[in-house]
Order: sequence, then structure tokens, then C-alpha cells
Amino acid sequence: MNHPADISYQWPACGACGQNLWASETGRQACRPCEDKIASRLAELPRLFVQLNTTASLMRGARKGGAATSGSKTPPIPPRLEVLSLVAAGGVATRLRDIEDAWRSALGWTVAPWRGSPAEAVPEHIKFLINNLPWAADSYDSIGQDVEDIRRLHAECTAALSDERRPGRVNIGPCPVTDAETGNACGTQLTATASNPRIRCAGCGTEWPDMASWRILRRAQEAVEQGMAAA
Repeated sequence: MNHPADISYQWPACGACGQNLWASETGRQACRPCEDKIASRLAELPRLFVQLNTTASLMRGARKGGAATSGSKTPPIPPRLEVLSLVAAGGVATRLRDIEDAWRSALGWTVAPWRGSPAEAVPEHIKFLINNLPWAADSYDSIGQDVEDIRRLHAECTAALSDERRPGRVNIGPCPVTDAETGNACGTQLTATASNPRIRCAGCGTEWPDMASWRILRRAQEAVEQGMAAA
């Protein structure tokens, strides 16, 4: 006697992307392409966080419109709220910690210990998540939500550093480079945007190409200001 096919059966699907799993992936919670994508995004997050944290450190105390802070004629880089929110409490470190805690709970382990400041914590959270990603992709029922959370976090970090969301350029003070012949500072007004680390003087052509250079530029501008004040 023939039995009707069980039309209620559904082929196992990936909990992250919803695509049907290959026969070799049966029993997994997430397909291997999704696992590979999330591993790549996790591996990129430490670098993105360092860039965001450096940008944020240069913007702390900045005022809307790029007004100079008290006691200085050199205006700060304008504040970018999306940058500041990602490096502050509740940002990248907190969101990664919440995922780590959920995985630890599912594994029956104690929740993540306090890992210090966000800058100290992010690499530790990433290390844990990458090390335990194979388990999560294979066995963790809620992997789909975590994959989406990490994808969104990676996208927010990338967008905050992208030129596509660059605010208008603002004046950040005169060029402090000294002319070898006259001994005077160049003085050309420099402009910058928080989303692009490269600054180039239109007068003398000097460039400050990265975040570390911004600090050098600031110190040089402050030295010129102090010299003028003492004169």
C-alpha cells in the first residue's frame, strides 16, 4: 500500500540567510557561506574600532560647527555622533559583550569577565567569538539573530568611516609648517572632515595622511600659537 508523501516536511534551512542547507550541512544552524562572512566581518572589526576610537579621541570636547575649545584658537575636528556612540558605552564593545554572554550562557559557562575599557575589551570579545563561531554555526539555535547583529555592527562602523557620509569640510586652523627661507609659518587655512584622515595644505603642499599625523599637526599648531603669544 502506498502512503502519501509528507507534504509538511521542509528541507533544513540556514538560520541566518534562510537558504536551504546542502546535504553535507544538514544539522547545522548556519550555512558555511554565512559562517565565512561573519568570520570575515569579525576579523575586520578590531581595525575599524581602532580607526573609530582614534577619530573619537580627536573629537572629544568638540562643539557643533567646529568652534574652538576654550583657551585655543584652533578649532577641533567636528563631532560625529555616530562615531562617538560606537566607541562609547553601549557601542561596539557592549554589543559584542552581549553576544559573548549569550553564547557563554548557551554553553553553560560563566558570563564574560569585565575586560577593561572598550579599546581593551573589543579584541577580547572578538577573539572569543571567532574561536567559538564554529560551535555557534553548528549548534546555536539563535545564531541567525547574532549574525544579523554583527552584520549591522560592521556596516555601522564602515559607514561611520566612509566618505559617502562625510560632513562638510570645516576649518581646523592655519598650516604650522615653517618656510625655510622666511622662517614664518605657512598660515594657509587647513580644512578637514572626520571621515577622511588625509589633510593637505593648499599653500605649501604638506600632507598629514593619517590619524597619527593629526596629533602631530595639532602639536605643531599649538607650538605656533604659543610662539605668537610669547612674541
